[in-house]
Amino acid sequence: MPQISTSDFKNGMTLDLDDGLFALVEFQHVKPGKGGAFVRTTLRNVRNGGVVERTFRAGERMERAIIDKREMQLLYRDGDDYVFMDNATYEQMNVPSATLGGIASYLVDASTALLQMYGDEIVGVEVPASVELTIAETEPGVQGDRVSGAKKPATLETGLVVQVPLFIETGERVKVDTRSGEFISRA
Repeated sequence: MPQISTSDFKNGMTLDLDDGLFALVEFQHVKPGKGGAFVRTTLRNVRNGGVVERTFRAGERMERAIIDKREMQLLYRDGDDYVFMDNATYEQMNVPSATLGGIASYLVDASTALLQMYGDEIVGVEVPASVELTIAETEPGVQGDRVSGAKKPATLETGLVVQVPLFIETGERVKVDTRSGEFISRA
């Protein structure tokens, strides 16, 4: 592991500290009138998403964690696991659904995700900002119900439920925002 100093900090950098793996959200070098300089940081725990504030002495050295980002394609589901294939090496990897968290609601066979690896451990999963999914089930729009902006629930092929406009029918493909889980448009 490469050792870095507080003077090498950059936003987005990942640090391997004694109490876990942290991504540097923001930092500020402070030189008070008296006393030594220090660096005030905001850190996000990569494994559980918690945010902490931490202060380091100027020039303090620590381990930098190298996060390997691999583009992988979802091949199929195997029980409670998802089987991914690395697009570069064609290696297959079983990933438990608990590791994927809420991202699993946006994954269908042959979709691509960016898996962030620290050694052999998956510490994060990125998917595109929007995905196209098929509506598996929704109620038909009621004739005469023309309230502006009216919505109805629709279940997608992955089991995710989103609010869609009344004119959307079962079997249609729709675009869904993966950050908020909201309907964007027809595909």
